[in-house]
Parts: sequence; C-alpha cells; structure tokens
Amino acid sequence: MYDPEIPVNIYDLGLIYNIDVDENNKAHVIMTLTAPGCPVADMLVEDTKQAALTAEGVEDAHVELTFEPPWDKSMMSEEARLELGFF
Repeated sequence: MYDPEIPVNIYDLGLIYNIDVDENNKAHVIMTLTAPGCPVADMLVEDTKQAALTAEGVEDAHVELTFEPPWDKSMMSEEARLELGFF
C-alpha cells in the first residue's frame, strides 16, 4: 500500500512500527504518519486495516496510530531513500 502523497509503500517509508497476529487471528498494527497533521490520516489507517485483512489467516484487524517515536527520514528503508533521492 502506498502513501498517496509519496510514491513509496508505507512499510518502506517506515510508517509501520509493529505487526502482530494474536491467537484469535486478529492483526494488531501500530503505525505512524509522516506528520501529525497528515490530511489523509483516516484513509491510511483504514487502508492499512483492509490490507491486514487480506493476509492469509487474518480474520480481524486493529490499527493503532501513534506518534511515539516521531517518524523521521532515518526510518525509511535504503530502497525508499534511493527512490526518493535522499542519498
């Protein structure tokens, strides 16, 4: 899934902090945004939930939005930094 404002998937952007699936097959995702005032925050959270629900064996999903620690460019994968020209 891609951030609509940045042409890189949200995982490589470093926006996904944790993914865990419990014994009831419920995915728990902790994610952040590039900025607290992101205008597409609700859409990104809902799209992340829907993406989690497509994973094999996942029957339910919950996405928690956090800003701790705050996101910064160092959280991006090397591939994402190259793609966006941050080297």
